[in-house]
Amino acid sequence: MAQTKTQFGYRRHPDQDRAGANITEHAVVVVGAGPVGLSLAIDLAQRGQSVVLLDDTDRIGEGSRAICFSKRSLEFWDRLGIGQRMVDKGVVWSVGKIFHGEQQLYQFNLLPEQGHKRPAFINLQQFYAEAYLVDRVGELPAIDLRWRNKVTGLEPRNDQVLLTIETPEGPYQLSARFVIACDGARSSLRQMVGAEFAGQVFEDQFLIADVKMTAAFPTERWFWFDPPFHAGRSALLHKQPDDIWRIDLQLSPDADPAVEKRPENVRPRIARMLGHDKFDFEWISLYKFQCRRMDRFVHGRVIFAGDAAHQVSPFGARGANSGLEDAENIAWKLDRVLRGTSPETLLESYHIERSAAADENIRESTRSTDFMAPVTAQEARLRKAVLSLAKETEFGKRMVNGGRLSVPSVYETPLSTADGDAWRGGPRPGASMPDASLAAANGEPMFLTDAFIKSGTRFTLLEFGNGAVAEVPEGVGVIRIGGDGGLTDAAGLAAARYDAEPGSAYLLRPDGYVAARFRKPSRSAVDAALSRASGLN
Repeated sequence: MAQTKTQFGYRRHPDQDRAGANITEHAVVVVGAGPVGLSLAIDLAQRGQSVVLLDDTDRIGEGSRAICFSKRSLEFWDRLGIGQRMVDKGVVWSVGKIFHGEQQLYQFNLLPEQGHKRPAFINLQQFYAEAYLVDRVGELPAIDLRWRNKVTGLEPRNDQVLLTIETPEGPYQLSARFVIACDGARSSLRQMVGAEFAGQVFEDQFLIADVKMTAAFPTERWFWFDPPFHAGRSALLHKQPDDIWRIDLQLSPDADPAVEKRPENVRPRIARMLGHDKFDFEWISLYKFQCRRMDRFVHGRVIFAGDAAHQVSPFGARGANSGLEDAENIAWKLDRVLRGTSPETLLESYHIERSAAADENIRESTRSTDFMAPVTAQEARLRKAVLSLAKETEFGKRMVNGGRLSVPSVYETPLSTADGDAWRGGPRPGASMPDASLAAANGEPMFLTDAFIKSGTRFTLLEFGNGAVAEVPEGVGVIRIGGDGGLTDAAGLAAARYDAEPGSAYLLRPDGYVAARFRKPSRSAVDAALSRASGLN
């Protein structure tokens, strides 16, 4: 398999020679060098923070694992300087098709409109995403990535956390103002703080096979209910780079995992699906899944993100993408706290926003699972009725649930300022900023998300027409569309997507979410919204 630079060497660090009163104090320690921990460390480093990143292994994980990365994740990775590399390698798609038996029920397009820099989704094996993130980490001296450093002890103190870390050369200790646990579903740090992890465990089993073959299938997401090649169950087909195809097959709850994973038993299943056996196996796995989360994501100075904080089923690509949304949410808040420009209470908004997002993802994920793998007779009757209706009616098609795909959360948060003006559309406070194609003053094409990156991914005032605020608050960036020297919205996409009139303005948070919007903003109104979004009142 074309994995590049998958293993990394352990290196002794000077911190290991310090003990007692000489233990090194760090601002931030991130535990776990998966996509979430790597992305979080990069975001913090780009904001000027030094980060120690610990991982208990010395290699990038094997197998594809997560493969679907959303538009929102790609926009986040653009801010980290690696979005284009992900897209160049990934398989771009936006169309999905749902089948019942041999009949196509319907198809959908997740991004039918033009004027967005990034596609709805790319398919990219997780090991590629991790490799590109590790490469980016190597370009940032502010990140100290330590392989084969396993956290074995955690002691909260008043203004820091003391960590005990095991290495091939023995244990050592260091302290941190904040620890971010991105150490996955089996998080040892979650156990160390004694946190509950409550929710539902599903007994249904699914077989994953990544197969290498040359095929003429389009780059679409195909999902089957009761296909002729796998009667009574469900199946999923996705294309990945390198002529690799991801196939998910639902199995019975009592299937023997050891038997089902044997290649000689998997091959006949895949051959029936494809109609031939001209393929090679790249990876075979079998999984059950859980939909559950921690009660609280913030435990003093230990903050949990990604699978360490919450788990969902893989249907809908909500796992990795929601973890990346955790990373972008906590990074700017932690940066402000470390700089002293916001109080530590700002971190509570991370729990408020992202625990609600986890609830939404768990709710959607559970609904998908209940529809795809009904347990009770009532659920089975409902699915049968919906699939029958979907053959004849539009509302029936909308009820079919083959995995609702990941979309950005909309936050109900104390950081938002409620609308004081009438709006017919556009992103409301708590929603993420939509992209739009624009042109610079010299006519060079660009996108709104590019302009946001150039503004420094800080608090930014997005203005339509000549600036309505004569004096922009210190430290706030400005993106002007129209007016003197502003960006050109020739197609009117930005104005339409933001329901903008001359003089309208949006205050964007450093993670690209809307903090407030105004028809005719005053300096005092902007100041008040900025203060609220910074956690100052």
